[in-house]
Amino acid sequence: MKNAPDILCIGSVLWDIIGRTPVHMAAGADVPGRITRLPGGVAMNIAMTLCRFGLRPALLSAVGRDAEGDELIAAAERLGLDCGHVYRSEDLPTDRYMAVEGANGLIAAIADAHSLEAAGDKILRPLTDGALGRPDAPWAGAVALDGNLTVGLLADIAAAPAFAAADLRIAPASPGKAERLLPLLPMANATIYVNLEEAGILCQRRFASATEAAEGLIARGARRVLVTDGGRKAADGAPDGVIAADPPPVLVTRVTGAGDTFMAAHIVAERRGLPRVESLAAALDAAAQYVSGDIGS
Repeated sequence: MKNAPDILCIGSVLWDIIGRTPVHMAAGADVPGRITRLPGGVAMNIAMTLCRFGLRPALLSAVGRDAEGDELIAAAERLGLDCGHVYRSEDLPTDRYMAVEGANGLIAAIADAHSLEAAGDKILRPLTDGALGRPDAPWAGAVALDGNLTVGLLADIAAAPAFAAADLRIAPASPGKAERLLPLLPMANATIYVNLEEAGILCQRRFASATEAAEGLIARGARRVLVTDGGRKAADGAPDGVIAADPPPVLVTRVTGAGDTFMAAHIVAERRGLPRVESLAAALDAAAQYVSGDIGS
């Protein structure tokens, strides 16, 4: 394929509406702050970070043919993302995500990804219709996949020949959607990116550390896992062992999108041929810069 993208980012592409305040917040608090609207969604956040690292990502998602959708596609294209394979729906609105963040972290969030879920396997058509792959020649490059897809579609992906040759990198999108990844966990070509809470949900137990969680996921059948735990030690687990590293200490100014930045930076580091320990360190450095406000929008 001429001008093929470096990586496919499959999942949520939407508007992030984020309210941030520099003070601690509790339920029911009413405080001054800033409200922003930015292109977001797990797949979008990963793609934007990959683009900053010099890669050419293509988006596979669902975006409405409404004014918000036209504006979102235009914004993504200005950032250098390939939107030519995005499914544009006539009757589904563009999805949105709303979050409130205080000095004490994420207070609450609501993800409205119903259009992505309703679009179903329509977003995957480019992988079989010849645009990005065919049944006899599946996509053999990297894929970043998020858990905003339905349980049924994720289960179909686990068994689909269209994904059999891919370097599949998977994130659950949120703890509330972590269980959706269970069908993908044993895939031989999958690397799973989770936080400590999500790892516990997948294994139906509590873990005291990222290292313990990585060991638990490998024991459950995962081939490769990356587990983060905020400002505490993160771990990279594989059948041949678990390695761990501490993130750099920084002042946290935002949290939404940090996990997506970690995942994208790790993908880039491994594409450059860095060993596991250096790739983990590079991903932690990028996430630390992001939460401190030094990189990204």
